[in-house]
Amino acid sequence: MDISFLGGPRPQRGVGVVAPFDFALDRELWRWVPDEVSLHLTRTPFVPVEVGLDLARLVSEHETLRDGVRTLIAVSPEAVAYVCTSGSFVGGVAGERALCEAMTRAGAVPAVTTSGALLEALAELRVRRVALVTPYTESVTRALEEYVAEAGVAVAGCAYMGLTRHIWKVPYRDVAEMARRAVRAAPGALFISCTNLPTYDVLPQLEAELRIPVISANQVTMWAALRRLGTRAVGPYQALIDPAAHGGQVLPDLPDVPDVPEQEQQ
Repeated sequence: MDISFLGGPRPQRGVGVVAPFDFALDRELWRWVPDEVSLHLTRTPFVPVEVGLDLARLVSEHETLRDGVRTLIAVSPEAVAYVCTSGSFVGGVAGERALCEAMTRAGAVPAVTTSGALLEALAELRVRRVALVTPYTESVTRALEEYVAEAGVAVAGCAYMGLTRHIWKVPYRDVAEMARRAVRAAPGALFISCTNLPTYDVLPQLEAELRIPVISANQVTMWAALRRLGTRAVGPYQALIDPAAHGGQVLPDLPDVPDVPEQEQQ
């Protein structure tokens, strides 16, 4: 069979991703990415610590991130993303900037972090009051509130789950319930934190119900990284990535989001 007419695979552009060792949502990241872009993932070394402030500090040490970036350079990514919310806000605004600088020096490519991408997304949406949903303990959640406030954005409401493990197993119904609890003070947007918390399918439904932009950790990270490539994230109708939705249009009410079978979350 002659396949010479195929001409080989299409050229691919790359985004390098450094994720914590326990990150379980590789497939969710890929869903935000257009066909012409590839993700190249590496993980930080394992440490025997539950999700909390100590773990956030350990997985965001500069040398750890520099090592992660160096492992990706052979495949020539055009940008590198550190996909961890708590690891990128635990040092405050200055700490997040220092993480980006350390990653850029290690790979000579633009670098983004999840928490930096959050602030970038809030600025894009012109939001000055945000509600927060997290799967974290109270102490980690308070650190996120402090990070957002330090950046000049008011926290208008907050709900957290108190989890220290297996965050990727949280069903969409629990995410939606926490979102409803967090938005009672009329925020300008809702942020659902943690890159290990499934959110992709629930965002457009929550935007339709709550009538405000709803953004999540994986969404803003991929959106910001792809911006460095001059391209856009893909996904269902939502304010951050769809110009029509950003313009203030909303969808009609949609039915409840079905639960995702556990085997699809892992």
